[in-house]
Amino acid sequence: MRPSLPRTPVQLFLVFGDLKGALTSPELCLRQRSNCYSTTCAVRSPRSAMSAQKTTDYTSWTTTDLIARVGDLERQLRQQNVQILARSTSPKRRRIRSQRANVFDATKYSTRHIALKIAYLGQKYNGYEHANNNITPLPTIEEVLWKALRKARLISPTSDEGTEVVWSYAERSRRPLNINWDGCQYSKGGRTDKGVSAFGQVIGIRVRSNRPMIQRPRAASTRVEIDDETVNSDLVASSELPAIGVDDLGHDVKPSFDPIKDELPYISILNSLLPSDIRVLAWCPEPPDDFDARFSCGERQYKYFFTNPAFLPTPGPIGLKDASGRETDLREGWLDVDAMRTAAKKLIGLHDFRNFCRVDASKQLTTFERRITHVEVEEVKQQSGPVAFFEQQQLAKHTHPTHPKSGALPTSGPKVYSFTVHGSAFLWHQVRHMVAVLFLVGQRLESPSLVDELLDIENNRSRPTYDMASDAPLVLWDCIFPIDKAQSHDDGLEWIYAGDARNLEGLTTKGDGKFGLGGIVDEVWSNWRKHKIDETLASVLLDLVVDQGDQSAFQRGGFRDPETRTYRSQKLFDGSETARMAGKYVPVMEKPKMETIDIQNARYRTGKGSRQDTRRAQELNNDD
Repeated sequence: MRPSLPRTPVQLFLVFGDLKGALTSPELCLRQRSNCYSTTCAVRSPRSAMSAQKTTDYTSWTTTDLIARVGDLERQLRQQNVQILARSTSPKRRRIRSQRANVFDATKYSTRHIALKIAYLGQKYNGYEHANNNITPLPTIEEVLWKALRKARLISPTSDEGTEVVWSYAERSRRPLNINWDGCQYSKGGRTDKGVSAFGQVIGIRVRSNRPMIQRPRAASTRVEIDDETVNSDLVASSELPAIGVDDLGHDVKPSFDPIKDELPYISILNSLLPSDIRVLAWCPEPPDDFDARFSCGERQYKYFFTNPAFLPTPGPIGLKDASGRETDLREGWLDVDAMRTAAKKLIGLHDFRNFCRVDASKQLTTFERRITHVEVEEVKQQSGPVAFFEQQQLAKHTHPTHPKSGALPTSGPKVYSFTVHGSAFLWHQVRHMVAVLFLVGQRLESPSLVDELLDIENNRSRPTYDMASDAPLVLWDCIFPIDKAQSHDDGLEWIYAGDARNLEGLTTKGDGKFGLGGIVDEVWSNWRKHKIDETLASVLLDLVVDQGDQSAFQRGGFRDPETRTYRSQKLFDGSETARMAGKYVPVMEKPKMETIDIQNARYRTGKGSRQDTRRAQELNNDD
């Protein structure tokens, strides 16, 4: 309940002084404002009262005037208390800074056109080339590379796509990935298929450079009219993205800039962002002005790796008989490498390889001539492996008593070979078809003359329906860019590899980029060691399993009663881990043949091709 107002002149005088003091310093009266009208107010301010006495003499005021004055002061005090309470209880406003996204401005940097040499193991990828609006179960090499280049801000094409690689097929199937290389001057030397690896893939690309921006001398500024707006001419020029080519590396640049030592460490930057099975090996700082990784490539080199024996040899006497029961001097599973070499040499030269490829009618190709400059079937030198059970007589390559090499036993288990082929260009799946034919020759299912028959287009214009070899052992070994394609097959590009001395000054890490933490050799070593341990464990287990038991299985050749087997299914080797059971073998030239190239092209033009042309015409009309 509110206390009653004082009535005596003395009380009025004291309260009046308190009110005046409270108005001067209102915070003093807040905590006991309910008692501020009593003569014993805890916050009575004598100083304020004395100030009031000095300014105005209230002793001559009547009681009525004093009461009126006290009421007036009381109203003022109430208003001040309300304002103070409002300020003390309201939350403090924080000054929130507007955090704008740190947008990368590519126009502030110069660019340069370079070439990159890339290696990758292709088993985890859906091939090299990415096709927009096409959902693939696995990422492509091109997709992963594009995202790494964007993440490093080395290229800046307009795109809403993220920079993280999506590996899950469930996430990939939600929407197709669209990538673009606008403004990147991008080209690629080869287009490897799904599962195929490359140790010398080359791309050309325009990337961000450390090169200082070109400082043009300032002339008298002029006014230019653009879209009814007047702007400064030198501002117009500076808005262009400066580019760097071979000719201007030594011009319009500060003399202190070295185009190699002062440049961004492209190899280290990209290898820090790429998966461990994709590595940038080298970069070329000065490719020719008209360089295109596809059309400037004068030679592409491929290697296809395989083992001999190609698959687990059939033990016992039955292994020295073919599928029809006839005796042979080569145990089933082993390859006749000499026969393969004879057949491979027939591929050299300019030939029509339509019977050694897969036809893509959408491209409407009419010529299939390609030049092969070099072929070789050679052993890959390596340390002896732990597989030792091949020293047993029952699995030896030759065990027929009349064979001159019947006593020769392998001393280091299976050997690894490679089929090497060089050519200016290759057709779709050409190498894998050539290898498939060589494997048939190596198994002695076909004669080396089969190559001559398939190259005879006059008499064989349609390809027999034989299967091509597996994709996993194939490697795009290198891409060669000769200065003069007609005179030389030597590479004319100047490659700077990881760890080269000229690369060191541009590095921002403690390592040299080749050895040490994050070095390319350490990364490749880790990958190799993982697979080497897997190989060793599998080899030791294989030896263990073969040596167990009474060894009588060696005489039966995988059958419970081999004596009653007059016929068995033919095993075919296609480069895979195991042989394929093919039933009764049909020679290649006796297999059904595909339609001729002319018929396939015509069928596409009147079918799917015609529908695509109609759709494109409708889209153009809609745009108009």
